[in-house]
Amino acid sequence: MSKLSVKDVPVSGKRVLVRVDFNVPLDENQQITDDSRILGALPTIRYLAEHKARTILCSHLGRPKGKFVPEMSLAPVAKRLQELLPGLNISFASDVIGEDAKKKAAELRDGEVLLLENLRFHAEEEKNDSKFAKALADYAELYVSDAFGTVHRAHASTEGVAHYLPAVCGFLIEKELDVMGKALSDPERPFVALLGGKKVRDKIGVIRNLLNKCDTLLIGGGMCYTFYKAMGLNIGNSVLDEESIDLAKTLLDEAKKKGVRMLLPVDCVVGKEFKNDTEILTISYDEIPDGYIGMDIGEKTDELYAQIIREAGTVVWNGPLGVFEFDNFAQGSEAIARACAECEGITIIGGGDSAAAIAKFGLSDKMSHISTGGGASLEFLEGKTLPGIACLLDKPERKKLIAGNWKMNMNRDETKVLVEELIPLVSESACDIVVCPPFVDLSCAAKRVKGTNIHLGAQNVHWAAKGAFTGEISADMLKNIGVEYAIIGHSERRQYFGETDETVNMRVKAALENELIPIVCVGETLEQREAGITDSFLAGQVRALYNGITADKAETIIIAYEPIWAIGTGKTATDEEANRTIGAIRSVVAELYGAAFAEQTRILYGGSMNAKNAAGLKSMPEIDGGLIGGASLKAEDFAKVIKA
Repeated sequence: MSKLSVKDVPVSGKRVLVRVDFNVPLDENQQITDDSRILGALPTIRYLAEHKARTILCSHLGRPKGKFVPEMSLAPVAKRLQELLPGLNISFASDVIGEDAKKKAAELRDGEVLLLENLRFHAEEEKNDSKFAKALADYAELYVSDAFGTVHRAHASTEGVAHYLPAVCGFLIEKELDVMGKALSDPERPFVALLGGKKVRDKIGVIRNLLNKCDTLLIGGGMCYTFYKAMGLNIGNSVLDEESIDLAKTLLDEAKKKGVRMLLPVDCVVGKEFKNDTEILTISYDEIPDGYIGMDIGEKTDELYAQIIREAGTVVWNGPLGVFEFDNFAQGSEAIARACAECEGITIIGGGDSAAAIAKFGLSDKMSHISTGGGASLEFLEGKTLPGIACLLDKPERKKLIAGNWKMNMNRDETKVLVEELIPLVSESACDIVVCPPFVDLSCAAKRVKGTNIHLGAQNVHWAAKGAFTGEISADMLKNIGVEYAIIGHSERRQYFGETDETVNMRVKAALENELIPIVCVGETLEQREAGITDSFLAGQVRALYNGITADKAETIIIAYEPIWAIGTGKTATDEEANRTIGAIRSVVAELYGAAFAEQTRILYGGSMNAKNAAGLKSMPEIDGGLIGGASLKAEDFAKVIKA
């Protein structure tokens, strides 16, 4: 299950504790030599500042072992952060939970940022001391975890604070979970995994997990020599993980049984000594001479592995393939890096030395994703539970729903035929299906859908229980027929029949009182869209529909976003446009009832969804299905949208 992110929760005016990774390298003059980790944290910091949060950043730097070490102060980071964010007011506390930090945290104003001193000046940080975690949590009302490189450690600032504060992820961790999570759960195929490093036992969990997921597993680096030894080959003076020889044999057998192509280098570059300037030979994997050390994969392996990688749908690479730090033994890693750059699929680099190798060859910007955590990414690939991730709030999964609004189409006989044709086509669908025929056809449809997975909805409902409302129908009447859902505030009702935000709200209340599930429509015109007021206009409609409704009553309400400019015109919002707008609607719901409530609210897209565009729209994380018109008037078309 995915995790709640900072954009899913209201932050305006709140004090927000953010765990970042500012463990940057410093030279002897306390100058930062690589600020990439600071740059990685900027999107989350900017978002919080722009949304008027009072941001308190915390990080470690180096290994001071619980003591104050001036050379490991975060003061240079605070200076660099201010240079990178000149428009923000950034202050620095000379301690972590001392008087200076407390005073500056209390004085923070909306949009301002405070950086605390090095967390590891306190031994309690790495011990996950509960009192220290509570002291950190007391600064804030919300915790944001955005340091992926530390989430495999259960420290006070990575796991402990989540016991005292609602905990969500920042944009950096959200991307890690999305990209790496999809690679493991639903990869584009062929899925190729490439593993390097020295010791087999360090990667055993990763290898076994990937053998259940990938199509091809490529082995390189120092650990390939342990596999050669397991095959009875001579490896000279190459690095050997002697304790793992039997394990290597087992892994080779497991790959065969699972039908996974597990390849070892077919040739090797070896050196007489472990240094750049040494005698070098390129030989077959089974001809390594005594006295030589395996240092890199050979040219034949370069070509073999590169071809496999270029044709992959997903590539995950963890661990360099040779001693790339030495230029004479960097050829293999560079060849593979260039193959990844040429691959049209998803390329994921697992942090650490792999990321360093990519950077050395100037190819970082050619990769789909470079993980910010070496150890964390390794454990993630292994399938381990990461304590700094497990403590974050889960984003609830929302069941998809497709509702067909037949409008003023279909008589009783046509309704009977359509429903009977639809039933077998969607009998195994996992999503909720609703048909909304004209009022005169409801009784006919109710008989046909009874006992199936298709639910019945009405196209409107009046707010009054009874009275002199000629031509209207009440919620009680609908319920008596067997109706479960009611469309309210459809754009055409607003346009042709004078429906207003006030009458929409009244109809919603009537539906809820009679245990009907309202599908409430909101949407903007082309003029409003072109004027740039889409979000503000929709926000007004959303607030109005929920007016005077308590959270326990409102939890069944479904919203349908109808871009009026797209209805009946053949136009439709792009997947990304629709997803962004529905996300904005969800943010308004969060402001009214809280983030957890908003994450459970289903929001549909209602702008000309059809069989051709349904799959893309339904795949968007914010879109929970569709309210469809014309595409629901033929059983086959309707079923295609449902199954997309």
